[in-house]
Order: sequence, then C-alpha cells, then structure tokens
Amino acid sequence: MRLLVMSDTHLPKRAKRLPDQLLAELPRADVVIHAGDWVDTATLDLLEGRSRRLVAVYGNNDGPELRARLPEVAYADLGGLSFGVVHETGAAQGREARCAARFPGLDVLVFGHSHIPWDSTAPGGLRLLNPGSPTDRRRQPHCTYLTATVAYGELTEVTLHRLPRR
Repeated sequence: MRLLVMSDTHLPKRAKRLPDQLLAELPRADVVIHAGDWVDTATLDLLEGRSRRLVAVYGNNDGPELRARLPEVAYADLGGLSFGVVHETGAAQGREARCAARFPGLDVLVFGHSHIPWDSTAPGGLRLLNPGSPTDRRRQPHCTYLTATVAYGELTEVTLHRLPRR
C-alpha cells in the first residue's frame, strides 16, 4: 500500500496550487493523508476527487467549512498498522512521550503545523511523521512531502521529497 503524506498546504495564501510533482503522485497513492491547514475547500475537493482514499483532518488555520467536513483527529487501519492523524502536537521537546501518552495503541502518528519535516520513534514504538509543507517552506530549505509503503504490518520506504524552489 503506497501512502502520499502532506500537510500545511495553505492554499491559495502560500501558493496558487499544489506543485505538479505532488499532483503526479496522486494516481500512484492508495491512500492520501493530509494533516491539516488546507485553508481552502477547493484543495479538499480536489484530493477527495482524485484520491482512492483520503484520511485527513483540519488545522488551526481552517475555517468553519473545513471543520464541518473534517475531524480534528482521524484514525485509520492501513496495511495492518494503526494510524492517527492530527494537526498539532505541541513543542518539539517531549513530543514523543506526549504523543505516546495521548495516542496509546497507535503504530504511526502523522502531524503537521510546524512545516518542519519530522521522523522519530517514541519509546514503546509509536512512529511520528511530519511531512513538512509542499507550499510553504518557512525556515526550511525546501518545501516537502512524504511517501511511504505499508506492507505486512510494516511501514517502509519512508521518503521525504524535496520540491524545487519556486
């Protein structure tokens, strides 16, 4: 099962559209995960229409229309792993322990908000992933997104993709 993971698209404020490289990944993905801060409903409509399966949440910059359509936290069983998706996880310091306590029983937690790519494992085994942002790099050198594979209860081939500067 191939995953396409993104967050913090902030359209149309940070970019007018999703990058072509990211859009080209949509037909290859079995599941698309978006960890919030869409800002516009058009991006949600696009991903709903072009994804085989979408697992998504709203973020702190998302208004009432997006909050009416998306949960604050989403859960999905994917390829034998228990996934959670949430926008905010708080400060980087202590994140692993805090998330492991808040989300017991999960194998993988995808989060956003910081625009900073993150890949770590908490004591007890919870894998934490933040794909960064494909449209707003902030203080990062590149805009980014993730792809990964889930097979036989294992998360493999987790790849951070750096997008060319606009």
